[in-house]
Formats: sequence, C-alpha cells, structure tokens
Amino acid sequence: MVQERTLPKFDTATVQITKEDGLGLYEDMVLGRYFEDKCAEMYYRGKMFGFVHLYNGQEAVSSGIIRGAMRPGEDFVSSTYRDHVHALSAGVPAREVMAELFGKATGCSKGRGGSMHMFSAEHRLLGGYAFVAEGIPVASGAAFQSKYRREVLGDQKADQVTACFFGDGAANNGQFFETLNMAALWKLPILFVVENNKWAIGMAHERATSDPEIYKKASVFNMVGVEVDGMDVLAVRQVAQEAVARARAGEGPTLIEALTYRFRGHSLADPDELRSKEEKEFWFSRDPIKKLGAYLVEHNLAVESDLKQIEKKIQSLIEDAVRFAQESPEPDSSELYRFIFAEDE
Repeated sequence: MVQERTLPKFDTATVQITKEDGLGLYEDMVLGRYFEDKCAEMYYRGKMFGFVHLYNGQEAVSSGIIRGAMRPGEDFVSSTYRDHVHALSAGVPAREVMAELFGKATGCSKGRGGSMHMFSAEHRLLGGYAFVAEGIPVASGAAFQSKYRREVLGDQKADQVTACFFGDGAANNGQFFETLNMAALWKLPILFVVENNKWAIGMAHERATSDPEIYKKASVFNMVGVEVDGMDVLAVRQVAQEAVARARAGEGPTLIEALTYRFRGHSLADPDELRSKEEKEFWFSRDPIKKLGAYLVEHNLAVESDLKQIEKKIQSLIEDAVRFAQESPEPDSSELYRFIFAEDE
C-alpha cells in the first residue's frame, strides 16, 4: 500500500508571501538538503563517526515553522536526534554545525554533542535529544519560563514561543500525554510539532498506534490540533503562523501533525530495506524543494536563475563549512570535565 492517509489540501490562493520571504524559505531548505547530502558523503568517507540521522525530505517542516513563523535567536527550538537542519533553520552557522559533527572544539556544542546533541544557547536551540520524546518536557519547561516571566515577573518582552519537534513514535510515549496535559492546563506558548514520516525506525506508524491521526489527540486536552501537508512549506508556514499568533496572545499550545517523509534510511547505518519502492516513489515525487521552486517561478516571485544562484551559493557555503571543520582543533584533553556543570560568566 502506497498511501494510507489522504494528504490535506492546501489552497495556494490564500498564500501571502513576498519574493524575499519566498527565496528565504527556498534558501533555508536548500541549505538543509545540501548540508545533509554532504554529511552522508563525509560519513561514508570515514570523517564522521557514531549514529547520524539525516533530514532529507522533511525540510518543509523545519523551514516552514522556524524560518517561516518564528523569530530565530529569540524563540526556542527543541529537536530530536535528527537535529542538524533544525539547528541550521534556528540560525546556527553551517560551520558550527559541521564542526560539531566532526567532533571539533569549534562546534556549536564544543565537540561534546556530535550529531544527536546539537545545542546553542545563543540561538535558543535547546538541544537534540536521543531518547524518544525526551525533549517534550524540556521544551515545555522553556515555554513555562516564558509565561512565568511575563505574567508573574511582569516582563512584557517575555513573549517567546517554543517549537518542540518530535516524531510519530514519540506520540505513543508517556511524556507526550503528560506534558500536553500540563501545557493545555497552563496555556503554555508552545507548538508541539509531530514530524510524522510514517516510520519509527523500522516500525510503520499505522501498526504502532491505536489512532494513526495524531493531531486528533489534541482534542483530549482541549487543545487545537492541526493536520498539515509536511511536504508543502507554504502550508506548514501558514499553519505555524496561526499557531504562533495564538501562543503569543496567551491562547495556549497547538499540536501540529506534519505528514512528511524521510528520503533516506533511519540513519546512515540503515540499509532501508523495509520500505517499499512504491511508497518511496510516491513521496519522492512530492519533493518539497522542487515544489516550492515551481511555485515561486509560477507566481513570478523568482526565475530559474534566482534558484540556481541560491543553490550555487549554498554549495560554496557547505564546502567552506567542511574546510572549517577539517581545519578546526580537537577539544583539548585538559578540558575533559568542562561543560558538565554551569560556569560563572
């Protein structure tokens, strides 16, 4: 079976986007795709080690929410072990993300985090979390402090929104239900974003849950639940903008289920033999980057040369990031115990 759920329709006539914003989204998505392709190359060449989980195919979710609806550097982002592209969308420089993957001291986590534990206080990236659903309560803590600062401490500038990303498998974990309940009770300014790519490692989503439509579970908590085509960055952007507006207005959280698909295996160690050829081809035909590029050209927001120029720019950026990572120093052994505890500034 190629497709069990009908993808939600999105009326492009409702889209209001400038050329600058459209090309910005395209650039962010291309950055994510090219970065991950280079990661695969470096991994297979023996330049990266450990588990590496790539984001190819899911770029519309990261770009549509973080770049399209949030304030990078001000709002908070919580990720999973598939976190490289979330970090890039949040504004972490490609050099720092690549250096982290190489385990270098110049990485965003000083070489301590590696692929699955990207972190940047400067960019409000709360971390990548290897345990399934681990980041959900952490993200809710960040949302709670924003609300507390604003409503209890009287800081009117504390209107930050948190985006918490996790996969379909996490929606079956206890943290999901417990934390959504608290977030709804306290009306926390948070977006719970389920990146439903149909597979939790090798387990098909439809076989692992009593109700495959995750967004409907929001109703149990008296919370807004939205289903969106996660291969359409403009659809994701619109849904996210509405959710962010509700959160900033004090109207509480939103559960967003983005129907998407990873184009590679679960990790670079996965031979990807469980998914059918027909299923893959169905989703490959919905490539979110090609879809946005076609939209921009069709609506006279760009010409093909604009898109090619962006792609060339990003290619150079990625090559520079690799050179930077390769030339960066390893963490010094004298700092083995550093960054375990908070330090005085």
